[in-house]
Amino acid sequence: MVAIVYSEKFLLHETGRHHPERPARVSACAEALRGLPLDWLAPRLASLEELAWIHPRSYLSQVEHLAQKGGGMLDADTPLSPASYEVARFSAGAWLVGVDQVVDHKTSTFVLARPPGHHARPDQGMGFCIFGNAALAAYYAIKVKKLNRVAVLDWDVHHGNGTQEMLENQPQMAYCSLHQLPCYPGTGFAQEEGLYKNILNIPLAAGTSRPAYRQVFSQPVIPFLAEFAPDLLIISAGFDATRADPLAQMLLEPEDYAYFTQQCLAITPQLLIGLEGGYDLDALSQSVVQVVQTLIL
Repeated sequence: MVAIVYSEKFLLHETGRHHPERPARVSACAEALRGLPLDWLAPRLASLEELAWIHPRSYLSQVEHLAQKGGGMLDADTPLSPASYEVARFSAGAWLVGVDQVVDHKTSTFVLARPPGHHARPDQGMGFCIFGNAALAAYYAIKVKKLNRVAVLDWDVHHGNGTQEMLENQPQMAYCSLHQLPCYPGTGFAQEEGLYKNILNIPLAAGTSRPAYRQVFSQPVIPFLAEFAPDLLIISAGFDATRADPLAQMLLEPEDYAYFTQQCLAITPQLLIGLEGGYDLDALSQSVVQVVQTLIL
């Protein structure tokens, strides 16, 4: 049975009334999934030792102290509330629960957690992100689960600059991103290949058509992943490339994410998929349902 890692703890990271990365993102998705046959799992706290694989202790202390003081801004886009440090550790830990579920139980898993993580750099939170969830999951899969090769596919409309920074010098890890460029954060150029030819960036122009998006997914995304032959495929699943999303200018519909998921299942029979962006609640929740239904089938 497909697993969902979720907790109402994720609602306690408060970003302010008008911030696009708001608690309703995950509660709307959870509500949309309730009628499906799913195994609902609780997250755990990522330990400081685990987080220190990708973030220096000084940064972890910075986040903790800012939250303890009542909150504040990590950067212009990334607010912390008093609960945010603990919630971010639960968000990161949820991805680790997902790794355990896929590796130990051979069950595809969707991590319905916030805050997201793919923009978080080793010593800098940014772009709504606090800790590098997907990168941490990749390190955990190698260090703890003893896998040989792990790939992260990032289909969020924004380039996962933090994830790439954490993975690009690791020979056992690969990172692939297709994203709108120019767009925040202004990174992810095609010529970046990583130290071990383990990076593939596919920048796409605003307004890229649905058929063109699917075409680049089929070629070169899937061949790149197939050649790397990962023991675990982790997907940084942002759903902000939908036509309805307010923060980008792409044209995808929720059913396109079902197609992407089908393609990825040809690489590995079980997937770990975790939430990144997606800011129109209807398009987001419909897209998540499309992905999860594809995993069930």
